[in-house]
Order: sequence, then C-alpha cells, then structure tokens
Amino acid sequence: MPGNSDIKFGTSGWRAIIGRDFTFANVRLVSRAIAAYLKTVHRSSFIVHRKRSISRTTSGVRRPTVVVGHDTRFMSEDFAFECSRTLAEEGIQPLLTREDTPTPVIAYEIIRRKLAGGINFTASHNPYCYNGIKFSPSYGGPAFPEITNEIEKNINRISTKARNLRHENTKRSGVKIKYIDPKEKYIKRIKELVDLKALRKLKIVCDPLYGTGRTYFSNILRRTTYDVRLIHDWRDVMFGGGRPEPDAETLKELAAKVKAEKADIGIATDGDGDRFGIIDSDGTYINPNAVVTLLVYYLHKTRGWKDAVVRSIATTHMVDAVAKKYGMETIETPVGFKFIAEVMQERDITIGGEESGGLTIRRHVPEKDGILACLLMAEMVANEKRPIKQILAGLYRQVGLFVPGRINLRLTPEMSRNLRNNLIKPFKDIEGIKIIGKNTIDGTKFLLEDGSWVLFRFSGTEPVARVYAESSSAKKLNILLNAGRKMVQ
Repeated sequence: MPGNSDIKFGTSGWRAIIGRDFTFANVRLVSRAIAAYLKTVHRSSFIVHRKRSISRTTSGVRRPTVVVGHDTRFMSEDFAFECSRTLAEEGIQPLLTREDTPTPVIAYEIIRRKLAGGINFTASHNPYCYNGIKFSPSYGGPAFPEITNEIEKNINRISTKARNLRHENTKRSGVKIKYIDPKEKYIKRIKELVDLKALRKLKIVCDPLYGTGRTYFSNILRRTTYDVRLIHDWRDVMFGGGRPEPDAETLKELAAKVKAEKADIGIATDGDGDRFGIIDSDGTYINPNAVVTLLVYYLHKTRGWKDAVVRSIATTHMVDAVAKKYGMETIETPVGFKFIAEVMQERDITIGGEESGGLTIRRHVPEKDGILACLLMAEMVANEKRPIKQILAGLYRQVGLFVPGRINLRLTPEMSRNLRNNLIKPFKDIEGIKIIGKNTIDGTKFLLEDGSWVLFRFSGTEPVARVYAESSSAKKLNILLNAGRKMVQ
C-alpha cells in the first residue's frame, strides 16, 4: 500500500493498479479528502453538530451533494459504493448511479442538478489492471490544479487511523445513499445537440470497446436507425485483453467490420466514453486532429456558430486555418482538457478539442464527450452525403495540406539534460527553416516560417519526451521529427 504522498492527481485524477495501490483503504482515503475539500468550499451551508450534520441551514441551503458513477472495470461498482458510504459518513449526500456511466454523463448531471461535484471511478483508456478516481467540481469539467492540490493536501493530512475507519459514523451523519439513473436526461440533451433523424440515412457500425458507451449508443442509435451494428457491446472487465483506447491500432476490427458491412461510418469510444474514434466508409482511421477540424467547418456551416475555437498547443493548426476562413478566433491552451474547460467558464465557444481524441461544443459540458463527437460526425456524413475523406479533401483545397505527427522518445538522464539544454539555445532555424516564434505555455514550441511547427514536451510521469510536429507534407513532417530526435544527442 502506498503512502499518502504517493497518491497524485494528474490531468484526469488519480489512477493506479487494482489491488496494489488502488485499494478500498485508499478509496476511503481519497473520498474523505474530497469530502474535506467540498466541506471547505461549502462551509457557509454546512453546520456540524457534536453528533450529526444538519442537511440544511436555517437559510435553507442544501448540504453538498455529489454524483458518484463508475465504468465497466473490475470491481468499479464496489469502489463506487465504498466511496458513497464514505461520503455519507462525512455528511456529503451521494447520488450513486445504478449502472456504469460515461464521464460526460456525470458532467452533465452535475450541471443539470447544480451539484457540488461528481466522482467517476474509471481509468479511462488505461489497460484493464488500472482503476482511477476522476473528480469534477461544480462546473462539471476536470478539476483545475488549485483544486487537486487542495485534495492532495487533505490526503496528506488525514491520519492512518482515519484512513482505515470503516463507516462507524454513517448512521450518526443521518445521510443515506440515493440511487439515480441519469441516462434519459443525457439522451434528451443529445437530441437537442444532434440531428438524430439524419442518422436514419446511414449504416453505422459502433464499437464502445466494452465500456460505458455501450448502453448509451444502443439506446440512442436503435431508437434512431434500424441499420446499426454494435460490436464489443457487452461488459468485459478485461476489455478483450487490450486497451479501451479508440486509436488506429485498437480499432482495426471496427475498420474491418465497416468495410465488410459496407457501412457509411464507424464510431467508437473509450472506457469511460470521453474519447472518440472515427472510421471512414473505406476502413480508414480518421485522426482526431482531422475530426476537430471537420467539426469546426460543419458546426459553422449548419449552426452558423462564430464563437472562438479552442485547441491545445499540440493540436493541428489546420483548425486555425479553417476558423480564420470563417472569421473565428482560435485560442491555444496547454495540453489537458481542464484548460479548455477553463476558457469555457469565461466565454462561449464553438468547439474545444485536442489531438488526443477529446472535444466538446458550445453550451455543452466543459468535459470531453466522445458520444457527442461520434454522433456529430455521423450527422455530418449523413447531411454531406459523401465520405469523410472527401469532405476533408475539400477543406485541404481551401486552406492547404496539414500533416501532423508525434513520436515518443525514451530518455536516459544524459539525454534529458541534452534536450533541456538544447531547447534554451538561441536557434535561428530547424533544418534550414527559419524560426519565427517560440511558445512556452506548455513545453517548447517552435513556429517556422513556412507554417510548420515542432513542439517538445516532457512527460510528468515517466522519462519520456514527446515530440509533436506538423508540416505541409509527410516528407517535411518526417524531417522535422528526425530533427527532434537529434535534439537529445
């Protein structure tokens, strides 16, 4: 069992291996730490007596209420129940979902019910041996660093004795677990955002990768079209022996099924339904960079939206080119959807997206929604009446070709020092292409005269440097990525 200081909240919460670090004791510990944070935030509406907590103050303000969900991983429902019991003991009202629930649904429930926050037990796209706790505050998006820092401080303050308490005070708190089913309210919201009737024109193959998207896709698509095929649409805590990550490698079976069925589109989500994967009618995997770009075009065309487009620093600049064509501002953020969510707290946006396969749209949740992304892409294919690659080719003709790529470099201590030293040198060019700008909001990004760019980011959890690049051809892209490799020497 790890010490308290070993529990760290990253971009999407805390993740660990089940049975090694992810244990019931640590779930209770983290749950108490989150409860302590919530009680601090809502102190004015929380009265603690010697023996019990009052659910309302004299002004009628509710006690903090939190929705608790889980994905399809081994024992996720048991961990969620343990968390709910712990929250109840601490005087927090838990609303426990009756079945596994996607993260964007948890986010929508927080906003719809105006809750203090939400907790989802998921390790997202990680392998089956992991589980995790994803905490979302009252705004429904990923927790900002100042919030996760407070939770970590609470973890370190809670004693070993308190960590091992097993609900002795549940009756004394007077709080009971309430059960909810958020599915229908979320589906109603999806109907407001997507033209589901258009999907009746399509043959769709859907792969939820044994995850939380399976019952949602089944409910939405089978109400909409008779021509839908679902694969991997049952619970398998081992995820078929693979990773529930909707990338080109994992979706090979979906791609083959799309071709065999002569379907119009293949759609997929990861374990907790926040990331998306898209397959074109010929079985081609569509890069998330292209998906975000296509939806900038499509949402402007069909909805007339002209609000800002938000993307991470590692996402294609084709987004910028298409947005500029329509008179839309582009805002660049550090990597991590919480930074896109932060922009959404301040202003309306058309779309926010990142190259790792997450996006959301105007006046929806400030959280990645893979289900929504898939359905919007299906709507686009239905209304455009042509394959995705043809739509993308039309955009290339208008704004030029953008070819993004990424490599991961495993570093020795010496290589890491070399790279850090090289990045602060006063470079004038990369492979003969003049540097015209440098961005250091997250890593080091060099902007080049011909519109190309190269980004270097160090992993916060392993000795790895990630090199992202983009240029106007695959040949130029490879030259830039190779230049990135040389930087560690």
